[in-house]
Amino acid sequence: MHELVIEPGRAEKNYWRDLWRFRELFVFLAWRDILVRYKQTAIGVVWALLKPGLTMVAFTIFRRMSKLPAGEIPDALLVLAAVLPWQFFATALTEAAGSLIGNANLISKIYFPRLIIPAGAVVTSLVDFGITLGLLTLLMLWYRFLPGWQIIVLPLLILLTFSLSVGIGLLLAALNVKYRDFRYIVPFIVQFGLFVSPIAFSTSDVPERWRLLYSLNPIVGIIDGFRWCLLRGQTPVEPIALAGSVIGTAILLMIGVWYFRRTERTFADVI
Repeated sequence: MHELVIEPGRAEKNYWRDLWRFRELFVFLAWRDILVRYKQTAIGVVWALLKPGLTMVAFTIFRRMSKLPAGEIPDALLVLAAVLPWQFFATALTEAAGSLIGNANLISKIYFPRLIIPAGAVVTSLVDFGITLGLLTLLMLWYRFLPGWQIIVLPLLILLTFSLSVGIGLLLAALNVKYRDFRYIVPFIVQFGLFVSPIAFSTSDVPERWRLLYSLNPIVGIIDGFRWCLLRGQTPVEPIALAGSVIGTAILLMIGVWYFRRTERTFADVI
């Protein structure tokens, strides 16, 4: 016979342990989102290829019109290597921000660590990342430009991008529950971030007097790192930008978790 004990603060004390206990729910929610996005839509996979593909074409044309130097690296590869982490970050951010509202019925009915929902949304975005990586691989084969030993750093950069997405995603998801206007702000943040990130250009193209300020954008060092990793180390990585990404990611992850946990107990009442 099992005895159920309910006491104030019990769930609070066991919260992080409950994340492991509810791992099957985490997997189920992530798998459900993947099925909804790809299995139940006519152009799910095509759209996952079309978005980075069109972005690559648009910024490649921009580079050629602006006559930005690329060296020995084809413009299309230079752009798509930056689109790869950006697309993952932007998709994860958008999905995580709206994840709590999309699961309102589940939140209001049963207890489980709510952090599972936005974290699962970020994991789902890894599928889009894999599809875009496949597109980049095909393009590399076309140009006969295969990566070098630097590719071994790729898992660390993916982990860094994932952590940044979770940190900001948790913050926006919690804010979206309390202030519903944030659903209009998130697309603007994503759109603005696209143009202030080094996708059509490199961080080294930014004037040196502005480079420190520019490196405060945590996605900058991540994009530089992906380019260095995937393009044989032929693109420079600004140490200050990479350090800014690591430090910024750590800070944003701590803030995101802190604010999410602080407001989590009110989700079921206001959602």
